[in-house]
Amino acid sequence: MRTRFTLSAYVAVASLALVAALGLTSTARADNSAPAITAFEQAFAASNDYTCKQHVHEVQGSSTQDRVYQLWFMKPHFAKTLIESGDGRGSGGVWAGGDQVSGHQGGILSGIHLKVSIHDPRAISLRGVTIPEGLIQNVVHRYATTPGTLSQAPGGKIGGVPTDRLELKVTDPSTNGGVSQEILYLSQETHWPIRQILYAGSQIVLDETITDLKTNTGLTQNDFPF
Repeated sequence: MRTRFTLSAYVAVASLALVAALGLTSTARADNSAPAITAFEQAFAASNDYTCKQHVHEVQGSSTQDRVYQLWFMKPHFAKTLIESGDGRGSGGVWAGGDQVSGHQGGILSGIHLKVSIHDPRAISLRGVTIPEGLIQNVVHRYATTPGTLSQAPGGKIGGVPTDRLELKVTDPSTNGGVSQEILYLSQETHWPIRQILYAGSQIVLDETITDLKTNTGLTQNDFPF
């Protein structure tokens, strides 16, 4: 990516959908329910805020981007991101709901803050992910609402943590940024996502790992200057 305030980020929730049980599949709709998603929703409902790091590799055409973001979120709609490494290092943005981001670039321009559209090229990731779209709860929510076939199975261990694996085979990739398959691994211990992989055909176009997750850290609105 170019220098931006942004965040990929990943990492955005509401009611979701999926399989009813191991090995079963269903068409993803907002009224569907899956054990791993239901468990996440309960964990998220018990959290007032969270912080984490998002390690993100993105591909768009012949361009690639590798970044590490620090993310802060507080209910109902406050988010802050900072690019800790990679292209645009030192850039960050604050979203307080609505369609604007208050952001700054890194380096000598870090003291200059501007308010721009959440879709401004300086406020999105290489693949166009906005700050709200990258929030963990909204990422999970997408698995419930994107038309396609959703399934759940054991995901094995990631970093020594047993996981549940959600796989979404998208009905119409042309309406989903070209992404045809989405895979999400959620911890069986905390029920929060650990890793996400997106495919466009056989090519991985996004590989994101979430680390250092902390919930109920005591964030206040003062932590999100807008």
